[in-house]
Amino acid sequence: MKLLTVAIPCYNSQDYMRHAVETALVGGDDVEILIINDGSADDTAKIADELELQNPGIIRAIHQENGGHGEAVNTGLKNAAGIYYKVLDSDDWFDRESLLKILDVLREMVQEGKLIDMMISNYVYEKPSIHKHKAIRYASALPEDKIFGWNEIRHFKISQNILMHSVIYRTKMLRECKLLLPKHTFYVDNIFVYTPLPSVKTIYYMNVDLYRYYIGREDQSVNEKVMIGRIDQQIKINKIMIDAHDLTKMHNKKLRDYMLKYLTMMMTVSSIFLIKEGSEESLKKRTELWNYLKETNPGMGRMVNRYALSRPMQFRGKAGRKIVVWGYSLSRKFYGFS
Repeated sequence: MKLLTVAIPCYNSQDYMRHAVETALVGGDDVEILIINDGSADDTAKIADELELQNPGIIRAIHQENGGHGEAVNTGLKNAAGIYYKVLDSDDWFDRESLLKILDVLREMVQEGKLIDMMISNYVYEKPSIHKHKAIRYASALPEDKIFGWNEIRHFKISQNILMHSVIYRTKMLRECKLLLPKHTFYVDNIFVYTPLPSVKTIYYMNVDLYRYYIGREDQSVNEKVMIGRIDQQIKINKIMIDAHDLTKMHNKKLRDYMLKYLTMMMTVSSIFLIKEGSEESLKKRTELWNYLKETNPGMGRMVNRYALSRPMQFRGKAGRKIVVWGYSLSRKFYGFS
């Protein structure tokens, strides 16, 4: 059995997928790399097959009709032979030294019969066009180099959300919690990290900068103009998250508080983009989103409204909306990715 499955969803990724694959290959025989060709129209399928031939027993090329990023992640999970499961987007890459350190720790724990549910490591925003990068680290929020549970976590800063980039899940746990991402939907990575959290009992944090997250392509899903154009997709993800768990019934307070903050952040992002778009239709969608939460689960609605971050998102007047947009622009400049 492989120690770690790395699933690399690829859609028209011919120009950069090789780099992503090469950085995962440093794991050698401990790693299984699944290249999921999601109905690409360029040479992605050809490159995937070539890489499989060059690395037998490590790389497997899987071809499917286009189903979107979520379906590629689903396919990877369905085919994974590794004890642990990690998603690497085809335009991102791993820090090789950090990957080796993580594999050493995972291997040691498996040999000792200590299977953790979730491994967390740091990730780095990379913007090569302006020679800028910013690392997101969790040392202030999580114990280092030990197995722990939710009761031992500390305060998460706004920038310290657990993202797909920072998490490695135990494969069997993901299957047992019946994780299934929707087809043809953007921003499913939020469901990937949010939905399994109540099933996570044991966590391990390593303070290494494993994941390098590329920022800068004009067509990238996190490009602001693209996100505003796909706001209905964001709203869909918000509603799936609202429906996923009744946080009012969650007994672990620290886990509940973290998930509430994450849900609030997601709804805030959607609200900001709807406000920035500014049309009457978009402002109506913002109101409908917050009403969906309040009507679906009034208790969760009250919990979310306790967070100061959520209140400005529901301002009605032009002055209030301007304050929201100003605060958002300021935060982007602070992080250096405006």
